Amino acid sequence: MASFAASSSSSVFSPICPVFSQAKLNLNCHSSSSRFLSPSMSSSYKTTCSSSKSSFFQYGFSLPAYKSSGSSLKSKVMGTIYARAATEKTIYDFTVKDIDGKDVPLSTFKGKVLLIVNVASRCGLTTSNYTELSHVYEKYKNQGLEILAFPCNQFGAQEPGSNPEIKQFACTRFKAEFPIFDKVDVNGPNTAPVYQFLKSSAGGFLGDLVKWNFEKFLVDKNGKVVERYPPTTSPFQIEKDIQKLLAA
Repeated sequence: MASFAASSSSSVFSPICPVFSQAKLNLNCHSSSSRFLSPSMSSSYKTTCSSSKSSFFQYGFSLPAYKSSGSSLKSKVMGTIYARAATEKTIYDFTVKDIDGKDVPLSTFKGKVLLIVNVASRCGLTTSNYTELSHVYEKYKNQGLEILAFPCNQFGAQEPGSNPEIKQFACTRFKAEFPIFDKVDVNGPNTAPVYQFLKSSAGGFLGDLVKWNFEKFLVDKNGKVVERYPPTTSPFQIEKDIQKLLAA
């Protein structure tokens, strides 16, 4: 399996699919036949999810309630300090693991516009998002766009598969060419450091919690978060913002 490597070509990311040409960085996925999927991944992909508040709170996420003004003030001060420290960093300060377990310094993507997404295989948003992400990536990858996908199983347990299963699903069903990374937590005590950075750099509805599968962060060529989009935002709706950053 090829590893990440810097390149002067249109993409700095090596293929994630098992069949590809060594001379190219673009993926050549297998056919989308269900025979490539394991039993656990070939079960129904029609499970629906919702970005509504009711579904959000169904899985136990809530904001802390501060009872004393002193505690509230301290929390706000500490939060401000933490956010300021985080904004002094860039996405390039972090190293993550790819879907094959190899370390990838995100400095590999310096000078690129990044769209970072927490993905899931069994969500009602899966088909539309994977399809549109693939179209957007194909359209802009030669202009300097990279889409970084981080599988996450925290929302309705809709990404239960192993890394090999997730990789095979993305390749066979959607022929995803963009980088897919190791499964991570995006909320809670085990939040991946890169997601701590993303959330602290761009707060959103209900504080900095990621609300559901397919929430999106847009990062400029300097490694700074410039926009955050809710799960129901179509990748196609982000195109104008991507175009502006690519042209900057």
